[in-house]
Amino acid sequence: MADVELRHLRTMAAIAEEGTFGRAATRLGYTQSSVSQQVAALEKAVGGAVFDRPGGPRPVRITPLGEVVLAHGRDLLTKAEGLADAVDRFRAGHGRIDIGTFQGATRLILPAVVRGLLSEHPGCDIRLSEVKPEDPQIGDLDLLFHYGRIEGDVEHVELVDEPYLLVAGAGAFPEGPVEVKQLDDVPMVSWPPTHHQRWLERTLAGAGARPRIVFRTGGHESIVSMVRAGIGSAVMPWLALHGSDVWSDDRLGVHRLRPSPVCTWYLYWPSGRTRSPLATRAIDLAVEAANELGGMTTPRISKV
Repeated sequence: MADVELRHLRTMAAIAEEGTFGRAATRLGYTQSSVSQQVAALEKAVGGAVFDRPGGPRPVRITPLGEVVLAHGRDLLTKAEGLADAVDRFRAGHGRIDIGTFQGATRLILPAVVRGLLSEHPGCDIRLSEVKPEDPQIGDLDLLFHYGRIEGDVEHVELVDEPYLLVAGAGAFPEGPVEVKQLDDVPMVSWPPTHHQRWLERTLAGAGARPRIVFRTGGHESIVSMVRAGIGSAVMPWLALHGSDVWSDDRLGVHRLRPSPVCTWYLYWPSGRTRSPLATRAIDLAVEAANELGGMTTPRISKV
């Protein structure tokens, strides 16, 4: 079989998706005769027709041989796009960085990282993407923020050890730290049973507390609102309360827990891959921002 060109496969895929040579030509910016010539070249390379052509405005039909060519051709096109992206990344050098993140890091660490990178490397291409917490994969990312350990060929730095606090109605618990076991069977407002929430509930159970979950809702502000309404107490990460009004709200009490559940935030990068100057600098900036946060995660809780 003669060599098959990617442009011919790309044209074939467009025809299969659009249904006619004319619409495929419009989509690709070719003339219809150019599309016909490319299909003819592809058919010569594979030794048979890849489309049945009924003529007129009726849609073309892909042949059994065409199904085989298209299935493998789409795989090749996907790999070619990956190759083009890798070449672009290589040519960009320190000018591009891809970072996987989660909500807390996006809100509290990444602003300082992005500000620093843009200040030192004006015009650099910073690409952020949310990563599924239940299955974090570093893939082609340069850096990945995650609040837990991940498997794979990666290196990491620990950023922040974030304690969890008890938020309750004022007077619901005596002043001072609360023993975790005191939360056993206590009405509790909680997140839906996400990957991280299941970790927290297992951690509390391991310390002797199985709170009675009376309501679940997404969003830290929603949880605090439910606590404020007297529906139940809540165990929440400290940084989720950072900058909120819980500290000044007389309807609420904030307590340390003993032993305190702690969530560690990590920053990962691929092991064995040469880091760009941009990625190396981003790590330094993230550590600096995390150190500032770390100094705040053991707050003086004046209310309790």
